[in-house]
Amino acid sequence: MLNLAVFGAGRIGHVHATNAASLPSVRVRYLVDPIASEARSELASRVGADVVEAAQVFADPSIDGVVIASSTDTHAALLIEAARVGKAIFCEKPVSLDFATVETVTDAVERSGVPCLLAFQRRYDPDFRFVRDRIAEGTAGPLEHIVMHTRDPAPPPRAYVERSGGMFRDQAIHDFDMARYLLGEEIVTVYAAGNCLIDPAIGAAGDIDTAMVTLTSASGRFVQMINCRRAPFGYDQRLEALCAREVLYVENRPQRGVIIADADGFRASPPMNYFIERFSTAYRAEMSAFIDLIRTGAEPLATIRDGLEAQRIAEASVKSVATGLPVRIGSDWQP
Repeated sequence: MLNLAVFGAGRIGHVHATNAASLPSVRVRYLVDPIASEARSELASRVGADVVEAAQVFADPSIDGVVIASSTDTHAALLIEAARVGKAIFCEKPVSLDFATVETVTDAVERSGVPCLLAFQRRYDPDFRFVRDRIAEGTAGPLEHIVMHTRDPAPPPRAYVERSGGMFRDQAIHDFDMARYLLGEEIVTVYAAGNCLIDPAIGAAGDIDTAMVTLTSASGRFVQMINCRRAPFGYDQRLEALCAREVLYVENRPQRGVIIADADGFRASPPMNYFIERFSTAYRAEMSAFIDLIRTGAEPLATIRDGLEAQRIAEASVKSVATGLPVRIGSDWQP
């Protein structure tokens, strides 16, 4: 029996704790969240966990791994402490909103030798995995160009925006990671344009709600990204990969796989409501991968180093919007 501790009883904490508890021979023993709430009580009861303080988790030698799904400002300290006491780590992105801290924590975790999976769940999605595998095995031919669309169904509240780190660190970081994953190489140039076109409250919070980004890879290939905080029809998450022999598309998943046709035309179901529903299979797969990491040492698809490099692109995007100029980056670039 593997014993886990989950930090965070919010929306994503519920997803990870529930998925972990559903796996055979896995027990969510502890739940850590400083806010006493109905959500915390309900989650603890659902998975059979004791609500404790963080210190108890790190002092208990029976805990095999920790799932860090708490607020972003807690991630760095929890990562450092988990690495210090030798507990396997599953951590939500980003590691920190401060890039220097991300570098420091990444180096510390890697030096410790403690296995760490960073939760870029799209790498575990069957559709995205299929595209990546088809490119990697050569079936589709060399990858030449990627286009990605990511639009939320509605703008987040201002309070969320103010602590999220902004659109690039919060939302687009998944696209930056997928670009690296599909290309199999690093990004060297970032050119981003952004504005607040949808919700004035987001602009008042100092962020943007609409962005377009062009990335250039080390070998000269391009990625074009469209990111937005609103899509009138729901959650919009699509990808197009242009290869020499094939064009690979990942489309939105409808809520129902039925099209209704009558004399007025054809009606299809809208997309799934949000990323929690859209990537439910991916969330289950990445938690299974974390358990495999603990039991067998199997390498995760996304490491803490991947989190660092995706955030490097996010920081370059912030700078590009601010200056109106392309930003050239490398492994030693810092904002």
